[in-house]
Amino acid sequence: MPLIPRSVIEELAASFAAGRRPVAACDVDPLELARAAETTFGPVRFFSDPQGEATVGLGTAERFVAAGADRFGRLRGALERLAPHRRALVGFSFSDAGPTDGAWAGFAAAEAVLPVVALATRRDGDGWSGTMEVAAEVDDPSAVLAALADLATPAPPRIPDVGDHVVASHPSVTAWRLEVAEAVDAIRSGSLDKVVLARAVTVASARRPLPFDLLAHLASAYPRCYGFGWGSGAATFVGASPELLVSRSGDVVRSNPLAGSARRGEGDVEDRAIGRALMASDKDRVEHAIVVEDVAARLGPYTSHLAVPAEPSLRRMATVQHLSSSIEGRLSGPTHLLDLVGALHPTPAVGGTPREEAVRFIEKVEGIDRGWYTGGVGWVDGSGDGAVAIGLRCGLLGPDRAVVYAGAGIVADSDPDAELVETRLKFRPLLELLAAT
Repeated sequence: MPLIPRSVIEELAASFAAGRRPVAACDVDPLELARAAETTFGPVRFFSDPQGEATVGLGTAERFVAAGADRFGRLRGALERLAPHRRALVGFSFSDAGPTDGAWAGFAAAEAVLPVVALATRRDGDGWSGTMEVAAEVDDPSAVLAALADLATPAPPRIPDVGDHVVASHPSVTAWRLEVAEAVDAIRSGSLDKVVLARAVTVASARRPLPFDLLAHLASAYPRCYGFGWGSGAATFVGASPELLVSRSGDVVRSNPLAGSARRGEGDVEDRAIGRALMASDKDRVEHAIVVEDVAARLGPYTSHLAVPAEPSLRRMATVQHLSSSIEGRLSGPTHLLDLVGALHPTPAVGGTPREEAVRFIEKVEGIDRGWYTGGVGWVDGSGDGAVAIGLRCGLLGPDRAVVYAGAGIVADSDPDAELVETRLKFRPLLELLAAT
């Protein structure tokens, strides 16, 4: 059964013939579009938010890349000619220099993509309501429309079957505990206030799961998260992040830092007790306050008003509960989303504080290439509006292996064994799908 209604294809064709903007109303499920197109339409990129808005990009009409300390400013410059209604999908690595590991080949330090076909849509009751647009600059519109018409409604997403597989930790668990102990020593000596240390788990297998089938399972299990998938070459970066780095809508700016974590309980009584203990934990409150104060200080120069909660709230996910603070402000002047991204990244929730010292410590001590983990994925339009989530609860799916990432915020009172347990909880969303036995 065709996925895209004939009326949508005909409306797009008529727009091209008349020289109008090629856009049509379209009520297709965005994840079904991503799943249908991921093996036939070139690179697919996807982003959704907990409020029910999603953006899907099929193929690449134009791609802009940048690296270095001014990478976000350079991306903004490349997008200045973008019409207000057009959306670019954006993504970036933790490091200004970009990924170096070969598994991340094709992923830039920062990039913005104008897709050949874009779907911007929002959940409407049990369905979807949105618009589909084809890039006016494509060389052969008829071929694009024919490819869209050929997309079939996909079968329900399959549970990944990776067959025989081997799971390995990088670095080893023992080595990572030593990294945490070294970080605690650095913090107690006064050279750092906080630093986030990450580790990775690889699942090597002969069978590659379909990335957007995997994302469909994540989106179903974690509906309050930001879902994302970014295809590049032979790999796809997928995840379900609980954390908004920053969004801009007109003159309203929002950020939602999370820091301080605990497991969920087995029942309601235990779960509430763990939540109360997290709210009362001096260690976790200090970790959270460091992040919130830094985010507020960095947004302050851009805003005429900034509301920062005096106390954190609990944000409960399926496997973890976090301390959460929703920050909202009014911009004092014209400010592009990418200006805000450049001011905030990396927050102490993924890097540490002081920022430069923490990043240098991570580069010295961490034994993995984070790639886009703890970077960001989102969208921005020609008016400067958009949203970017931090790349968390995520993995890179390659031809013969998946790499899953997790980290923990280290402060003076951190215990290596407790931090290890926290990373295991954060691995669970993807590992439960990729390494089921």
